[in-house]
Amino acid sequence: MSKHWNPPRQTAKLRPSRIRRDPLLVPPAPTDKKSEWRSTEWDRRFAVAGIIAFAFAIAVVTLGFSAITAGFGGGASVDMQRFGSCRNEGGPNCVLDGDTIRIDGEQVVIAGMAAPKVEAAHCGAEEQRGAKAVDELLGLLNSGKVTSGGAIRGADGVSRRKVQVDGRDVAAAMIAAGVAREDDGEKHNWCS
Repeated sequence: MSKHWNPPRQTAKLRPSRIRRDPLLVPPAPTDKKSEWRSTEWDRRFAVAGIIAFAFAIAVVTLGFSAITAGFGGGASVDMQRFGSCRNEGGPNCVLDGDTIRIDGEQVVIAGMAAPKVEAAHCGAEEQRGAKAVDELLGLLNSGKVTSGGAIRGADGVSRRKVQVDGRDVAAAMIAAGVAREDDGEKHNWCS
């Protein structure tokens, strides 16, 4: 029998492949369980420390903002603290006279009005009118939030402040109630 003729095959010359055929080198996973636990434990500690630092920063910013904004408004603001008579109760917020009060321990003469005196009254009628003015002023100051403006020097040289209760001018309210007069810089005779 004869053999089949088998011609030699021509093989094509191929360039090297651009496809990576080598296996990727991946670092081996840690086999030590202690080192793995430590790394997650430290991650947790850093996360908790970050949260605490963030909360502290928010608290500092909030308190700082509150302190800064409390100074705006041109004057002091008294929270809903009760005013009493300085003669009877005293305290940091009280009424000395029909036109003089104490706000946070600081004596304030109310601008825009003149009221009869109680302590240095020239007659019994002035003392009675002064007591009525004190009662009216107490009721007014205890009816809302009291604010006082910056100091204004009057014609007589006395430092006065504009005082408001819930935005309402105290001097105008006292004059409207008939227990005080508009301050014109002159001494008023409350005895007649």
